[in-house]
Amino acid sequence: MDAASEIDMETLRSSAAQACGLLKVLGNPDRLLLLCQLTQGEYCVGDLATQTGITQPTLSQQLTVLRHNGMVSTRREGKQVYYGIASPQAMEVMQVLYKLYCQAPHVEENVSEP
Repeated sequence: MDAASEIDMETLRSSAAQACGLLKVLGNPDRLLLLCQLTQGEYCVGDLATQTGITQPTLSQQLTVLRHNGMVSTRREGKQVYYGIASPQAMEVMQVLYKLYCQAPHVEENVSEP
């Protein structure tokens, strides 16, 4: 293997640490559910509570964790605060998880033979 094709271990180590941080945040069912909902667009806290069934204290706590980890951003409109996904990496991972776990299984149509 020549020097140009060798893996830069420092870059790999740094990337692995970032990936572990993302996966650690996603490792909580409430945060995962919130991010899943936020892949559909921005939501205010009340709508997130209604859509996910997560109670207010837990919802606020988990949104704070997501915000501090750079996964979500906020936008204020009047008295309402809207949350949206801020991390492109989190969005990509959520799209993969959606494909693997959330899409309805493809059912082949029954084709009757003549």
